[in-house]
Amino acid sequence: MSDNVAFDIVIVGGATVGSLLACSLAQQDLRIALIEPHYPAQVLDDAPTELRVSAISPYSQEALENIGAWHLLPENRISPYEFMHVWDGTGDGKIHFSAADMGIPCLGHIIENTLVQSALHQRVKSFNNINVFSTSLNSYTVDEDEVSVLLDNDVTLSAKLIIGADGVRSKVRELAGIDLRVNPYFQKGLVAVVETDLPHQDTAWQRFLPTGPLAFLPLANGTCSIVWTLPSDQADYYLKMSEEDFNRRLTEALGNKLGSVRVKSQRAAFPLSGRQAESIVQKRVALVGDAAHTIHPLAGQGVNLGIKDALGLVSVLTDVVPQALGDYDVLRRYERSRRGENLLTEKTMEGFKLLFGNTFSPIQILRNTGLNMVDQLDPVKHSLMRHAMGL
Repeated sequence: MSDNVAFDIVIVGGATVGSLLACSLAQQDLRIALIEPHYPAQVLDDAPTELRVSAISPYSQEALENIGAWHLLPENRISPYEFMHVWDGTGDGKIHFSAADMGIPCLGHIIENTLVQSALHQRVKSFNNINVFSTSLNSYTVDEDEVSVLLDNDVTLSAKLIIGADGVRSKVRELAGIDLRVNPYFQKGLVAVVETDLPHQDTAWQRFLPTGPLAFLPLANGTCSIVWTLPSDQADYYLKMSEEDFNRRLTEALGNKLGSVRVKSQRAAFPLSGRQAESIVQKRVALVGDAAHTIHPLAGQGVNLGIKDALGLVSVLTDVVPQALGDYDVLRRYERSRRGENLLTEKTMEGFKLLFGNTFSPIQILRNTGLNMVDQLDPVKHSLMRHAMGL
């Protein structure tokens, strides 16, 4: 390969959103360069369950189907869930969602992140018009007609557009000089795989506690993946706690809903914060996924929002000739199409965090009353769920 290679689009970041975006654009007969230094290895059938999972919405499932990646996921490690049960840990407020009530087969699928990325990697390799560069972005410059991209291996690429799908610490965003608004939550998400005395019933369980939400997500082998939002110092303490004491605390935190709980994996925790890029486009530059925004994980919508970004950008770019792919007016159409939903989701998640973290008695009473009222209003309940699922 020469030291100066021309493409239509350069995508930096080959995780879920970047790889799906690459495949979707390749289907439009565009020449794609995908920059990703750390593609995951193929996951073995008997490999232990990964700690990080995603709740893949029906919208995201359809996106994976459309690029031929869904059927590459191992069926024995995909867990469709038919129900979601949410309740207030300080009262009797609850809300229950059912796929059957909404006329759909399931509310979504719980899938390990590396499995999704592995399936997407297989699809990426099948496209002749996607070139993967197993290195990192060094720098890029934008001029009137193109963007020139320098990689760490000294290869230079030229394209009409560079897309940052390179996550929270996006170098594309940094080099563009786009400011990032950060809202630290001073919390961590503690994750682990657990087994329970009682079956998970194909249900995603979520209990709102004053310290943060606790989610039990059903896995295909009968175990559950947990995401427990805690104050940072408390999460660190729980990581060091003996397994016996941790199991007891976890069982109590879920209100014994699934009987005794036993951790079956290592425990890990990651810091939580909300982030929003001040802009998600410049001339010949666009951001998608975590490079553009991150939200609180309590709704499990992070990857689904990123996939919506990707398909929103594809929709805009398929309407223009290749020479106009990086035009600012074109990219502004993408920004306008996504900005509203991303901001609304961010503020909604932060509102939930504040609402359920409030221990003021009148607020608790109103909160529980409101949950029970919504549970009885099927049109409202179904509208909330359909929005969350991207339907």
